[in-house]
Amino acid sequence: MTEAPVRKIIHVDMDAFYASVEQRDDPALRGRPLAVGGSSLRGVVAAASYEARVFGVRSAMPSSVARRRCPELLFVKPRFEVYAAVSRQIHAIFADYTADIEPLSLDEAYLDVTVDHRELGSAKAIAEEIRARIKSVTRLTASAGVSYNKFIAKLASDQNKPDGLCVIPPGKGAAFVASLPVKRFHGVGPVTAAKMSRLGIETGADLRNQSIEFLRAQFGSYAEYLHRAARGIDERPVRSSRASKSIGAERTFERNLFTPDEIDAALAHVATTAWARAERKQARGRTVTLKLRDSNFHTITRARSLGEPVASEAEMLAIGRLLIAPELPVAGGIRLLGLTLSSIVRGHEQVQPGLPLIMTE
Repeated sequence: MTEAPVRKIIHVDMDAFYASVEQRDDPALRGRPLAVGGSSLRGVVAAASYEARVFGVRSAMPSSVARRRCPELLFVKPRFEVYAAVSRQIHAIFADYTADIEPLSLDEAYLDVTVDHRELGSAKAIAEEIRARIKSVTRLTASAGVSYNKFIAKLASDQNKPDGLCVIPPGKGAAFVASLPVKRFHGVGPVTAAKMSRLGIETGADLRNQSIEFLRAQFGSYAEYLHRAARGIDERPVRSSRASKSIGAERTFERNLFTPDEIDAALAHVATTAWARAERKQARGRTVTLKLRDSNFHTITRARSLGEPVASEAEMLAIGRLLIAPELPVAGGIRLLGLTLSSIVRGHEQVQPGLPLIMTE
């Protein structure tokens, strides 16, 4: 038997995507602190430019807080249809290099380039060419991480932002993870990072020194992920949605969401991303599923099925709002939201009418 080849994974992440699109399209905004989102007292920041991030402005932050941190902050209304169009351009570039593409949102994706279809010689060379083409086509910059698994590739893409590239080969993965603060690990939000700090766990090396029994006692089912991550282990494949039974999107937030306005803004963002993916696949679905995870990593799903496919992004969002309403408020806040379409039909496939129902699990 022959061993499977070491995977070559690229994680591509656009730099301050929404804000960068706005600065690209309006020269007056370039070089200035910018927030995409509502400027009212109850508004929420959907995205922030790097000039705004210097002042501590972040996505999902109430606009009133953002303005206090940066009095000169400029606000622009989001143009999700424009962001979706740019995203389609970017994903068309990805498709020239591999069919194994796993989108995470409008502005980031995993690519498995273990097979070098264009014979460029290395995953690094592929990442460099992809970044150059994105800049040429969209006039926007992307950062990329290249490694042997998804976990490290995602960490690497953030290492040299903006407009950066970072390559972590297999022999250096564990050391790279050990050197990083645990708050940078995907899935470790502020609440978990604070708990780890109280336990004396600040870096990947600190986490690796903990036994699996200790991690289980402190973090429950999340312990297995943390134990593997601290050792640079991630065996998840890149999952293309070519034949998906469902199409959706989810987002983990830098800080937990509490207020109705920020939760609704986040839900709208997720709906836009999910619908853009469905549009790319020319797919529709009869079932909308809401995924919600609280600060204690307790996850619930709520779903509603219709007699006919969901007709629009607005309808998908409306169903999401109906599903989330009975769950609010969430003690400790919301750390993750997701929306998914299932019971998928593509193109001109016919749907057998069904009875509307609500499912919970």
